[in-house]
Amino acid sequence: MNNASPLPRPFRLIVTGGGTGGHTYPALTAIRTLSTRLAAGGGALDVLWIGTDSGLEARIAPAEGIAFTTVATGKIRRSSNPLKMVSPANVLDMARVPLGVAQARKVVANFRPDVVLATGGYVAVPAGLAARMCRRPLVLHEQTVRLGLANRKLAGSATRIALSSDSSLPLLPDAVRGIAVVTGNPVRPEVLAGHADKAVEALGLDSFDRRLPTVYVTGGAQGSQQINNVVRDALPWLLERANVIHQCGPANVEAMQQNAALLRPGFADRYYLTGFVGPELPDVLALADVVISRSGAGTLAELTALGKPAIFIPLASSAGNEQAHNARHLEESGAAVALLGEITTDTFRHAARPLLTDPAQRAAMAERAKAHGRPDAADRLVDVILSAASG
Repeated sequence: MNNASPLPRPFRLIVTGGGTGGHTYPALTAIRTLSTRLAAGGGALDVLWIGTDSGLEARIAPAEGIAFTTVATGKIRRSSNPLKMVSPANVLDMARVPLGVAQARKVVANFRPDVVLATGGYVAVPAGLAARMCRRPLVLHEQTVRLGLANRKLAGSATRIALSSDSSLPLLPDAVRGIAVVTGNPVRPEVLAGHADKAVEALGLDSFDRRLPTVYVTGGAQGSQQINNVVRDALPWLLERANVIHQCGPANVEAMQQNAALLRPGFADRYYLTGFVGPELPDVLALADVVISRSGAGTLAELTALGKPAIFIPLASSAGNEQAHNARHLEESGAAVALLGEITTDTFRHAARPLLTDPAQRAAMAERAKAHGRPDAADRLVDVILSAASG
């Protein structure tokens, strides 16, 4: 007779959210961490991701071997003028939400998840509402200082709300503050495991002067015209004081190369221009003494976990002006510099000079940045997911 105990059934998780990397990658990191945690105890994870066919999650989930499905969604195009919110496009999209909720309810009822994890983006709303209808625990994760629109809509339906920042707690409605916990924003483990010397070898940076600080400039995968222009105009000044790795975006390489061709030889040796930084990113971040970038939630999570001094140039058109709030939040505690509004060469130089010329200032800002970092955020979020499942 075989008296072996049957294997426990897999933990069933629905993930919903996406559209951008800021919503997608924290969810993916949480999935990986939960899977590892369960496997260590002899368990397994069964995941279904509800997203949109046009969002980043539609590529990421299948590539990770995660089952993926879509539901109808409605995107609200925001405006400071309330009258402009009542646009034909908004009305049409909002009419799709009830259909999306019905579709999501069917998915949730059939899959019977132990927990639904919503990380934001307009696709999270139908699945989040369906979780409530099907009486399944709903965990929200918020990456930014202020709750995004989708999470604000779902807060009243949530079992737990996981926040990335302590400063978010006072901004929550009183009715849901008791179910909130600060976990931080999950960071991919590989980002935290870089080696500076590997970046020098991989990118051929032997001509860099390692006695000078190294600045990493990035505007995201596609680059930022605003950041590129600021750096272009200040480049000789920067190269007097630092080595520069400049990720300018694939479409901007040719224009930036024309500018780089005008640099004098000594400066050109300390300037590395690239359209895109791929697997070597963790090593580049390890090498960087100062980072110049946008201030999306994922970027903040990575840089604070690493303790990197940063000069943030927020994307002005980010939803709800989130990037400006993120940058200002760190600047107020001396953990970063935020350049808001119109940026001139003079304002940029004024902001960058202390970090490039004073190692003590860089070290102090690095310590304050690290105080905001939560490299264990993924484990904390998994704790919240498992707690929600157990009631």
